Amino acid sequence: MATRTVVFDMDGTLVQTRAASWDVFQDTARRFKLPVRSAEEFFELFRGNFYDSLEALCANPDIAAAVREHFLQALRERYAPSFIPGMRDVIKALAAHYPLAVMSSNAMGAIRRILEQQGVAACFAHVFSGEIGASKEEHLRHILDEPSYGNARHCSPSYVENEDRVASEVVLITDTVGDVREARNCGARAIGVAWGMHGSEALLAAGAETVAMWPQEILATLLPAGGSRTDEPSCRCAQDEACLTVPQASGDWPWPAVIAAGQQRRRRRASAASDGLRVRAAAGQADDPAAHPRAWASRQAGASADDAALASAVRRISRAPLRLDKAGRTDRP
Repeated sequence: MATRTVVFDMDGTLVQTRAASWDVFQDTARRFKLPVRSAEEFFELFRGNFYDSLEALCANPDIAAAVREHFLQALRERYAPSFIPGMRDVIKALAAHYPLAVMSSNAMGAIRRILEQQGVAACFAHVFSGEIGASKEEHLRHILDEPSYGNARHCSPSYVENEDRVASEVVLITDTVGDVREARNCGARAIGVAWGMHGSEALLAAGAETVAMWPQEILATLLPAGGSRTDEPSCRCAQDEACLTVPQASGDWPWPAVIAAGQQRRRRRASAASDGLRVRAAAGQADDPAAHPRAWASRQAGASADDAALASAVRRISRAPLRLDKAGRTDRP
């Protein structure tokens, strides 16, 4: 049966989580005096459902809820892992063919920040975070039971309408034994990755159909023909590697201001250079500020104003992630 939806775990699958997540969790462990004193003990919590394992360490449900919220808040504020090399390209390749989703015990704010920084947020149709629920098995059942989860996003905030996706197979890509078990419990496929929390043997023993040694092996498994299909891919990622992400700030994108400021700056510099040549040719001397103080001061003031205009325009887009393709081009003019 053909695949309908591909679901990615976040931590350990898309991002390098071992050091980053343990660094954040230590504060929660100390605050609530949890019996988790090493990274290895922390990683063991992921052999089952992470939040179920965490609750088992707490004296009562109220403490468990406080521990969970403390950890989620710390993830929102301080979690900054590195993206797995190559996974950005894997996401973009798969987005042309399947609806994609993320399921994670992480905080929604952290997930969004990381995906936007990588320029792939709009490749994903759905994100199930730790605030939405602790059970990936329940989330997977929702996707399996509800056909509308088969509607994709092709690198745009809009969902593709009227897509005919009758196949019901859902694939979870993950690095933990607990996730593999939850996928198998509800009838979803599970593909493991070798670079995360748990090793290949443990993932296979838990029920993973295969374990990818490299990110590109995920493509070889899910797109065995190299991604070629009879129809043209409808996702911009597959064509020009550009992925639209809507900026956080309201109002129009300030790219015209950036372009105009840059053009004015270049014109000013070209004019100044031309003026300098004429002055030197007429006077037979070097372009000396002391020789032409008024003209020099005027040029410097104009250049400073242009620099300020360009810097101001660039600062306006600093809160929105800039995305470059391999040729160094942005997704805006």
